[in-house]
Amino acid sequence: MTAKTIALALPLAAVLVAGAATTPAVARPTPWRSAWGTSQQAPAHTDWYPNWSEAGFANHSVRQVIRVGAQGSELRVRLSNAYGTTPLRLTGASVARSAGGAAVQPQSVRPLRFNGTGAVTIPAGRELSSDALDLPVAAFEQLTVTLYFEGPTGPATFHNAAMATTYRAGGNHLGDASAEAFAEQSYSWYYLAGIDVKSAGGPVGRPGAVVAFGDSLTDGFGSTPGADRRYTDALADRLAAAGRPRPVVNAGIGGNKLLGDSECYGESGLERFRRDALALPDVRTVIVLEGTNDIVQPDLPADHCNTPSPEVTAQELIAGHRRLIREAHARGVRVLGTTIPPYWDRDAAYWTERGESVRTAVNTWIRTSGAYDGVVDLDRTVADPADPRKIRQEYAAPDHLHLNDDGYKALAATIDLNSL
Repeated sequence: MTAKTIALALPLAAVLVAGAATTPAVARPTPWRSAWGTSQQAPAHTDWYPNWSEAGFANHSVRQVIRVGAQGSELRVRLSNAYGTTPLRLTGASVARSAGGAAVQPQSVRPLRFNGTGAVTIPAGRELSSDALDLPVAAFEQLTVTLYFEGPTGPATFHNAAMATTYRAGGNHLGDASAEAFAEQSYSWYYLAGIDVKSAGGPVGRPGAVVAFGDSLTDGFGSTPGADRRYTDALADRLAAAGRPRPVVNAGIGGNKLLGDSECYGESGLERFRRDALALPDVRTVIVLEGTNDIVQPDLPADHCNTPSPEVTAQELIAGHRRLIREAHARGVRVLGTTIPPYWDRDAAYWTERGESVRTAVNTWIRTSGAYDGVVDLDRTVADPADPRKIRQEYAAPDHLHLNDDGYKALAATIDLNSL
């Protein structure tokens, strides 16, 4: 499914220049810039993060906390019913500046409108943008988006591993500044696809978003929940500190595979690349980190999340990477390839000699083929010098498959800012 792009246009205007003939000029609208985004998933049961996606909502207010990556004087919110099978009726929505947890700054609460009204119906399989909202925001500021559903929604389009806390309350609490009513918590986002910003003076900083595309390593699994310590957060911080601010949009999905779909881990990277990475109108660079799950999941016990899948070869993964590169270049988008990090652990049933040989071959191709416009050598950054099959201790999450806060910071530091 492809999200519909809503374009704004202004008519031609004639400009009279003193002492010169009248010449036509184009009055160009200020472009929207990506400030935050996440990839959408079909509703699913997940044991590691129990979520509300299968049941959906009925007479619930859902308050979601995000960190915007670009400043602007106006914003709009994009909501997604990509995996809904029926129209989604949203009774109302609001945006506010966070005051920590589910609390917001009272003076900052603003209602969202959709074509001038507070309530809206989003067709099944579609995405919708709100009207522009006059609420100045600073880069790296935390905002909340609160959605109220009076009637039942049915199963909810969502993003499973948000690494942030979402809050739920019974009844309509769109305008509540207090966190008191929001007693329930989830580590997922629901219906929230993105936030865009613009400024009356035009874009601020270097134009063009960076999209990080991949699996749980991009999603930030293993980082501190609610602390915004994914590698995408660290990369945005680096760009700002270098005086080259750019939004970094996270398009990772935990468990995602490059070549295969999953009930819990989203459509394959090949299938979702156009929607989740290339459909952003201001995307200029994509960083790809995919392949670990294609290698390890065939060696995991089968369940409803990990459906039986064939063992993949290095050649098959390389062909998948080449397809992403072709699609990015066809859109004029620069694309960087990230080597697959090690994942050996003495208790890891998913590590095999076969899988290690595939990982090594794919990494060699990423480093040496010249197919990507640049290389992020995560493997060499985080591998233990004494045993390159595993992540060095100071960067490893407890499962030795994911990174911790320091590991994600090291990944961000590996990226050459000039390559973006």
